Amino acid sequence: MGTSPSRYDDLSRNVCLERFCGKECIAPDDPFWNRFLSFNMRPPVTRNEQIELDSRLDAMCQRLLTNNLSTGNFGSLIQVTLTRTSELLASVTNQNIMSAWQTYNALFAVRCILKYLVETVGEMEMIKHAETVPKVPSGEIKESSTILKLESLFEALIEIIIDVPLCEFTYVVHLEAVNCLLVLLSVQLFSQTSATSVYSTVYRIVMTHEASIHAPVVVCTLLHNFAQQEHAPPGLLTRDAGGSFVFNIAAGLWNVITMGMGSTLKNIQVSSNGATEDEDKKRDTETPLASQSLLLLLVLTNHCTTTHNPYRDALFSFNNIQDDETIMPTKAVIPFRFNFDKLYNTICKVSNSDEVTLLLYMLLHRNPSIKGHIIKRTDIQLLVTPILQILYHAPDNTSHHIYMSLIILLILSEDDSFNKRVHEIMLKGVTWYTERCISEISLGGLLILVVIRTLQYNMLKMRDKYLHTNCLAALANMSAQFRSLHPYVSQRLLSLFETLAKKHARLEVKIQTQSNSETAVINVNGDVNANSDLIQDLTILEEVLRMVLEIINSCLTHRLAHNPNLVYTLLYKKDIFQSFRTHSAFQDIIQNIYSVINFFSYKLEQTDQSQIGVTQVLAAIQQGTMQWPKDRLRKFPELKFRYVEEEQPEEFFIPYVWSVVCQGALLYWSAKNIKLFSSNSGEQTTIVVC
Repeated sequence: MGTSPSRYDDLSRNVCLERFCGKECIAPDDPFWNRFLSFNMRPPVTRNEQIELDSRLDAMCQRLLTNNLSTGNFGSLIQVTLTRTSELLASVTNQNIMSAWQTYNALFAVRCILKYLVETVGEMEMIKHAETVPKVPSGEIKESSTILKLESLFEALIEIIIDVPLCEFTYVVHLEAVNCLLVLLSVQLFSQTSATSVYSTVYRIVMTHEASIHAPVVVCTLLHNFAQQEHAPPGLLTRDAGGSFVFNIAAGLWNVITMGMGSTLKNIQVSSNGATEDEDKKRDTETPLASQSLLLLLVLTNHCTTTHNPYRDALFSFNNIQDDETIMPTKAVIPFRFNFDKLYNTICKVSNSDEVTLLLYMLLHRNPSIKGHIIKRTDIQLLVTPILQILYHAPDNTSHHIYMSLIILLILSEDDSFNKRVHEIMLKGVTWYTERCISEISLGGLLILVVIRTLQYNMLKMRDKYLHTNCLAALANMSAQFRSLHPYVSQRLLSLFETLAKKHARLEVKIQTQSNSETAVINVNGDVNANSDLIQDLTILEEVLRMVLEIINSCLTHRLAHNPNLVYTLLYKKDIFQSFRTHSAFQDIIQNIYSVINFFSYKLEQTDQSQIGVTQVLAAIQQGTMQWPKDRLRKFPELKFRYVEEEQPEEFFIPYVWSVVCQGALLYWSAKNIKLFSSNSGEQTTIVVC
């Protein structure tokens, strides 16, 4: 550190850093800090660079860990950081670029040390090191009786986010403030239970009344950062002649580093392991503030959900800036207003990553205002199509991402207006759907195809009961509004049943074979106790078969006249239902389907068989629908499912959110130190109920 640009391999020989980590006590008002914070270091922008920086800092951080409880130098650094932050807040309107530079450097140094301490010694020891003050003249250490510096640091970071105007030379300060907060909150990573945040000192500070007064403004600002997708200033990350990146705040205004301007980070770079930057991380490094702000928002709103979480309340209650109605406070939180159109367009435009999917899920599930706004959108295909692509490319995505994408569709399908509108929106040139070339299809038809494919993939590969239940629930919610189904969609729906029926037959034969073998055990009731796993599989399979039949029946009951292609496919594949006509689990609903088959088969018999063809069959079906007696089918309860969370959603969402944070490029924690993912938490706990 110092006034010349620093390279990572120079850190072990840096005089200022050696003094800071050594045994000498440095008071907050020592002139040393002006030199210490006048360094130019390229910030790590990839996972590999963060790993390299950590390794270069490791020896120095070990020295600091050994000496700091005697010197209190880390506490002094925090105090200096608070001073620099207050100066920045006072001078930002005067374009004080030097103040922004040193504030960034102070935050960067604090973040690196906090990260090391949290990973190495844990939360309580980290707090002890942060709160230790320099020696008093008598030579004794004056220890803090309360958590003052950490609270003040949190407040300062929040003030930067909400009060410092975002411009070219403050962009990196905002980014570092967000990263510092993520590092502070990462104490959760080093616990084996998702409930730790309730007892964490850091989280108590974040969620207390004093700190949470500004929660609506914080949430609004983080949402704004995400929605704006501001690019990092040109020249913020540039390359010198040797190809290394150097840090340059607002290069167009102030070029502290005189190494010349190179190409920006927009070009794909090669990481040290030979992979491209694109392969090294999924996040778009052109908009790091937007990406990190979204991650911080997810962390703040997914912890402490069983207690009062003001950030969560704010996210679930904000309203559209274009609405005229009076905003009513909820849970002592005054809702803020936000531009719903801007937020919707950003969600549709940016890459459909895990974090974007999580945000969309939370908004649809818990914010009624924005859910109502999205449901009414006439361009709903902009939102739904990327979600379908995530499901379609299931092997390339995490099981959690697939699961949450499907849950979003399920939540949308709870609304009949959505179910109706998706069949009115026609799509052309869906090139990513490669099973069959379809020149034109409705959004609803495409949705059915992808959900059926996801169901089949799950039954074959993942075998997740929750996933296939939710697939069927979404189709069931939509079934009464199926309209003008494409011939291929009708075929896939019936082929799904046919595939399941064949699997059912094979499973029954296998169970019967085992029952008749010499190892079969006859219980006292005379029943054969075959392999319990096979019987359980058969039970689940019959539930799926029953649901598929109910979906077909629901469409026939409510929209028979609008689906001639489905009737045509039923007539063509009528034999697949034959073996279930006398089955006790399906007999009642099979009768309805055969009523349709028999009625239209009779109509076809009355046509000229010498002229029969696809066109003539469809014409006969269309004619027959006008004569179809509406009361001919037996009435079944309406298929309506809604999504609910388990009572302890944190067990799923906390590990998931932190796994997403850890996938990012701007922050890195060593996997060997993380305890959260080694526990049993993170299993699917969200369910669907009738």
